[in-house]
Amino acid sequence: TVYDPADQRTCLICGDRATGLHYGIISCEGCKGFFKRSICNKRVYRCSRDKNCEMSRKQRNRCQYCRLLKCLQMGMNRKAIREDGMPGGRNKSIGPVQITEEEIERIMSGQEFKEEAPEHTWGNNGDSDHSSPSNGASEGNQPSPASTLSSNRSVEINGYTAALRDQYINTSMSTHYQLLPHLFGYTAQSGLLAPQPRSVFPQSHPLVLQLVAAEDLAPLATPMLIEDGYKVTQVELFALLCRLADELLFRQISWIKKLPFFCELSIEDYTCLLSSTWQELILLSCLTIYSAQIFGDLADVTAKYTPSDDELQGFSEDGMEVMERLIYLFRKFHQLKISNEEYACMKAINFLNQDIRGLSSISQLEQLNKRYWYVCQDYIEYKYPHQPKRFPEIMMCLPEIRCIAGKLVNVPLEQLPLLFKAVLHSCKSSLTSYRTGPSPCVTTSSGN
Repeated sequence: TVYDPADQRTCLICGDRATGLHYGIISCEGCKGFFKRSICNKRVYRCSRDKNCEMSRKQRNRCQYCRLLKCLQMGMNRKAIREDGMPGGRNKSIGPVQITEEEIERIMSGQEFKEEAPEHTWGNNGDSDHSSPSNGASEGNQPSPASTLSSNRSVEINGYTAALRDQYINTSMSTHYQLLPHLFGYTAQSGLLAPQPRSVFPQSHPLVLQLVAAEDLAPLATPMLIEDGYKVTQVELFALLCRLADELLFRQISWIKKLPFFCELSIEDYTCLLSSTWQELILLSCLTIYSAQIFGDLADVTAKYTPSDDELQGFSEDGMEVMERLIYLFRKFHQLKISNEEYACMKAINFLNQDIRGLSSISQLEQLNKRYWYVCQDYIEYKYPHQPKRFPEIMMCLPEIRCIAGKLVNVPLEQLPLLFKAVLHSCKSSLTSYRTGPSPCVTTSSGN
């Protein structure tokens, strides 16, 4: 069947603009990719409501269960998906199928996949449309190492969203990490396991200190002091933001050269990793080690900028979403009071992303990521024995950072000054209203 690109038919799943006949029915690229990932990776979801969630372009990421259910009910044909998961259907002539309620239930419950792979039941984590298959975290489960990588998944958290991955592909751990408690044995019903006696902290602590040593903790050198009464223009604020980004990017390049595993990967891989994660690294550093300057000095500069009525009226929906996510994330970081040690681990884990295209040492990257994932878990559980949820809460901040960085590129450049003004004003106001201690990121860690 030939599909006319000019035909403005809508997706039968979510109502978005359809791009063609995918797996037998007219659908959009987002629902096509979601259905393929769900079937290829044998994912089992659950609905936290009544299994009748609204499916629209804006709401489709809220409930994976109901989205997959509607794909099957509308006739998406799982047999049209290639077994190797590569692009291109197995049979272009395959059309929609009508399957029984019993068959749908077998797929939704995972019965159909049980003989091939262990069943995993994940929380209502949502699913976005532009990321590759991997893993995630369910309610009550700690996220697994790769769940923080290449993430654009979303889950409702207190009215906001946090990005998560869907599902972790079972991978055997190397002997070197058998001592460290791992996550692969957790089931959806297990919840957070009680902290176990730790015996490997002496081995993990030096690795954490090496990561901290690679960081440039000196204050940012970009001037951010403006005399009283001066009116900052949009162009001036934008230029300042560019200078800050330049300095922060330069610090990330210097950081890479100081990493304890620098010699284990090629320069080409480091270049590829940095080009794909630099926005996330900068955002993470602004929320932690440089937060005092960003939410202090820079906020004071943005306060002297008054946007025009046209700028206010033209502020995009993408800008609003990024603003809400940034404010939520700031409050989360302020609540957690991330230490330098935790920040250094988060940064390394986010950077070591084996899902990025063009990498040559994928296996080595995966091992490095696991190394620092478990080192971070060990360090946090040792330092904060009375905060069993601290490690998963910190790790769940990483996919949200990746999601924000991905959405930030959709915000027009001329709207960035207004975006930063709104975010910094809101965050600074919330700081003054409930400040009970130091800035969002403290410089030393201590057990609570």
